[in-house]
Amino acid sequence: MSNARSGPDSSKLDQIVAQARRNAEERQQGYRERALKMYPWVCGRCAREFTRANLTELTVHHRNHDHDYNPPDGSNWELLCVYCHDNEHSRYIDHAAGGGGGADADAAKPATGNPFANLKSLLKKS
Repeated sequence: MSNARSGPDSSKLDQIVAQARRNAEERQQGYRERALKMYPWVCGRCAREFTRANLTELTVHHRNHDHDYNPPDGSNWELLCVYCHDNEHSRYIDHAAGGGGGADADAAKPATGNPFANLKSLLKKS
């Protein structure tokens, strides 16, 4: 009588472990993992601190908004919590749409006044 239950196939188990290690190495090459190794786990805007328990709420923001530009020194990255990251992208979208708000909005309006409009009549009076 043969045993219906046999132990796990060691070659299959070795393959699974090897694949898991390759996947981990690939993830470590990603910009998020590199940024988390490079910078302290603190939001760059609100200064909220993160631990392994809530690290999923910490995101990598691309300062120039180009997700394909990932220099090895991390100069295009900053760590932001999901709330500050969402706010940053909302502000960027508003600015790109022309609703920048703030001091930039006043600077963008064209001048309508003409300080020299009555200059000719003022010069005639002299």
